Amino acid sequence: MINFTIRAIIFLVSAAVGLIVADLVLEGVRIDWSHWWGFVLAVVIFAVLQSVLTPWAAKVARHNAPALLGGIGIVSTFVALLVVALVPGAGLTIGLPWWTWLVAPVIVWVVTALATWLLPALFIKKKVEQRRAG
Repeated sequence: MINFTIRAIIFLVSAAVGLIVADLVLEGVRIDWSHWWGFVLAVVIFAVLQSVLTPWAAKVARHNAPALLGGIGIVSTFVALLVVALVPGAGLTIGLPWWTWLVAPVIVWVVTALATWLLPALFIKKKVEQRRAG
């Protein structure tokens, strides 16, 4: 149970980092910072959709179109971003220029993947240092 909770927190933090980076890098991606709960809602919706869509899409692609397996992460990121952008009050809007819809999923996917890979290493390093000190 503790492992599941830690993994969920890491995934939520990585999703938040991915959305923040997209907001900082792309002019068409905007996070509404005036209501913090909108951003939290966007992160939770995105993380849940991403964690459900990726395995489902991979299973469908594996059976029907194995050549598409490499792009499943970006496609599921696109769909999750689309849904979050359509949810009123979710605190995330994606607009013009049109190519923002192509670049945003790539940026969010890369940043989320890196954060999901790096954050556990930071937690493990802290835990090891605490045990050595204590």
